[in-house]
Amino acid sequence: MVRIDGTAVAAKVIDEIKVRVATLAARGVTPGLAVVLVGDNPASRAYVRSKDKKAAELGLFSLKKELPTTTSQDELLRLVAELNADPRIHGILVQSPPPPHIDESAIVRAIDPRKDVDGFHPENVAKLALEDPTGFVPCTPLGCLRLLEAAGIATAGKHAVVVGRSMIVGKPMALLLMRRGTDATVTIAHSRTRDLPAITRQADILIAALGKPLFLTAEHVKEGAVVIDVGINRISDSAHPKGYRLVGDVDFESVAPRCAAITPVPGGVGPMTIAMLMQNCVQAAEATPAG
Repeated sequence: MVRIDGTAVAAKVIDEIKVRVATLAARGVTPGLAVVLVGDNPASRAYVRSKDKKAAELGLFSLKKELPTTTSQDELLRLVAELNADPRIHGILVQSPPPPHIDESAIVRAIDPRKDVDGFHPENVAKLALEDPTGFVPCTPLGCLRLLEAAGIATAGKHAVVVGRSMIVGKPMALLLMRRGTDATVTIAHSRTRDLPAITRQADILIAALGKPLFLTAEHVKEGAVVIDVGINRISDSAHPKGYRLVGDVDFESVAPRCAAITPVPGGVGPMTIAMLMQNCVQAAEATPAG
């Protein structure tokens, strides 16, 4: 069984990005990333800190906007419009989820698709479906694909099962796997799928993105499968110094012995998401016309 090391692969991606940042610097261009956080969700705050820190490490111009929970829809839209017009900013990310009174889809649509480094704007979703390389691909599925490539996992003709149908992971993951050059045959399973183990046991490549801790067990996985665990869930653990530990959607201990390769949690997909966000931001800067 191969344990796919997302931290090591992410480090290689970051090294590649540094070269591209240096090339842009020679042109007088500094990629700029704006990260907007509305409210005080602890997990969201931690994500924003890590993104801001990584951007600074890479020499990007990093702008962090932390807004109170009481921020109105109109106030947030005005900020997005300002960032759209700011020539220093090449990528805009509004941390999800926002407070309940914010219409997240309206905010996503307000972001200039050329600065939508999350890849959620309808124009970028359409470009992914059309296999147009000028669009931005959502960071987590893009990172999953890079992990498969780094591990030398052949995808052409393989049966991939994606468990989860979100616009953040499941749907774009399926589009990436079936596109020309990747060439997998894809099944999407979800909460209404009947006899889920019978479906997932058909998978040569199993992508778990359902947001339920330790949900997929040995009965869901065939011998020799490759498992990519997108889930990151906090569960109580009195034996842990913090009182909790992080686990994936896959029960690693029971599933790993059956696998040809598997990602751990933490240290698998997580580091890749931030690395691919930085890559998308640099791509945005590279695509910005000079002057």
